[in-house]
Amino acid sequence: MSHDLVIRDGLVVDGSGGEPFAADLAVDGDTITAIGRVQERGREEIRADGLAGTPGFIDLHTHLDAQIGWDPMLTPVSWHGVTTALLGNCGVTFAPCKPQDRQFLAEMMETVEDIPREAIIDGLPWNWESYGEYLNALEGMNPAINVTGMVGHGAVRFYVMGERGIDENPTPEETARIAEVAGQSVRDGAIGFSTNRLPAHRLPDGRSIPGTFAEAEELEAIARQVGAHNGLMQNVPWYDKNAIGRDLEFLGRQARAGNGRVLFSVVETESFRFEDPHQIVEDLRAEGLEIYGVTVPRPGGFVSALKTNIFFPAWAKLRELDVDRRLDAIRDPAFRAELVAAAKADPASDAFAAGLRWVGDGDRPIYTKPAEDNLAALAAAAGEHPAEAWLRLVLESDGSAVFHRPFFNMNFDAVEALMARDWVVPGLGDAGAHVSQIMDSGWASFLLSHWVRDQRKLSLAEAVRRMTSSAARVLDLKDRGTLAPGMKADINVLDPERVEERRPEVVRDFPHGKSRLIQRAAGYKATVVNGHVILRDDEHTGERPGRVIRSSG
Repeated sequence: MSHDLVIRDGLVVDGSGGEPFAADLAVDGDTITAIGRVQERGREEIRADGLAGTPGFIDLHTHLDAQIGWDPMLTPVSWHGVTTALLGNCGVTFAPCKPQDRQFLAEMMETVEDIPREAIIDGLPWNWESYGEYLNALEGMNPAINVTGMVGHGAVRFYVMGERGIDENPTPEETARIAEVAGQSVRDGAIGFSTNRLPAHRLPDGRSIPGTFAEAEELEAIARQVGAHNGLMQNVPWYDKNAIGRDLEFLGRQARAGNGRVLFSVVETESFRFEDPHQIVEDLRAEGLEIYGVTVPRPGGFVSALKTNIFFPAWAKLRELDVDRRLDAIRDPAFRAELVAAAKADPASDAFAAGLRWVGDGDRPIYTKPAEDNLAALAAAAGEHPAEAWLRLVLESDGSAVFHRPFFNMNFDAVEALMARDWVVPGLGDAGAHVSQIMDSGWASFLLSHWVRDQRKLSLAEAVRRMTSSAARVLDLKDRGTLAPGMKADINVLDPERVEERRPEVVRDFPHGKSRLIQRAAGYKATVVNGHVILRDDEHTGERPGRVIRSSG
């Protein structure tokens, strides 16, 4: 007898949080069939030689809804051990959609999530109206990893109310219809429903997206329908000191109405200079309500580099150049002098430089610098203006220098305290979104390298538990998230001493030649999805065995 795949001599970190143990793993078809000493040979074998064998990681906050249409490998997350990704966050989705509303949904996704509308329109087949039909389309795209999706408030409101759904609240009849469509979407396979309360998430005309100002009664009606079919309610609250208390209380109202699971994007608040409001969530959970938060385990923020548009505000002339012409342009001393003069004349330059941190010139980016170790300080030490320092570092690196401008989760002590709460799951990397501005998708590799290996704040077993079985519980996935016979064979084989992120870089691989940021990883010997090896030694194999995971409700 033989097995389809055997992973030999690994250190099994099974996702339960228990002590790792030495064992082999056998896989047949898409299922783990044995853990222990496996005598039989495998048609395919991976020599782990003491490396960690973990469940595949689950990313609870992505916007790969569009990118899956032209990048079935779902990079960058598939480089970082993610084997299941949750789509449809933040209330912005492409279904349900009447044919005449496709442009509206594409433009909403572009302005909220910085995904080019041309790529969205031309990169997807748009052969659906309902959310279930959208999932059918995703299945035809044969993704490399598993995906599951939520139906978005913005799409549902516009589907039911049209233009009125942007600025007006629904009538009682419309509320019932919105809830009905949300519930039907879950019956058709959506894992849940997402809503967004950030007023800054806007349409092209400047108005906040549909659902931003929804009243509690509308959300409760939706939660009842979604919860009746075991669906998840996902929220993006507004972290404003005058709004966050209300928005966290809304989580409780949804959980009570639907008697179901609620997930929200959670961040530390010391950086925002107001008191931590999360005791509200602790109190709600003490009632027995199932509320979870997801946070990125490092500072989240913008990437400043020659090929992004995140640099000194006064540099309009550089911003207007094609990204592939910029390096030659700044090699010209006269053009550099013009840029430096413009920065010196702009009062906004000082604040920009104070918020910018160089990630270093090594392969591994440094995201852990204190706020005072910024571009302004680096320039002062060299006797330069910050604009001169930025240009010098870019030229010395032949254009590859990267700077980071964090804007949330900047206080590491506060992030550590936030992650210590047992209802907080790591994630919030926004993969597939903000493609020209932000690259936080390597969060899993950062968790393992910084919090586990460098700081020893988490054990390997605990970090893996949070990224696997804890995340699976949020989605109510019964057959993924742990390594055990009978579970689906989503597996990583990784080197805890080598795993880490690589520096962000810009590539031009979107439809119409549009560019985006990516971030590779190191230390992953293999990633297995549904029994098939999709990655070996940090490189994809070309296998695409992922599935669309539908709601069990």
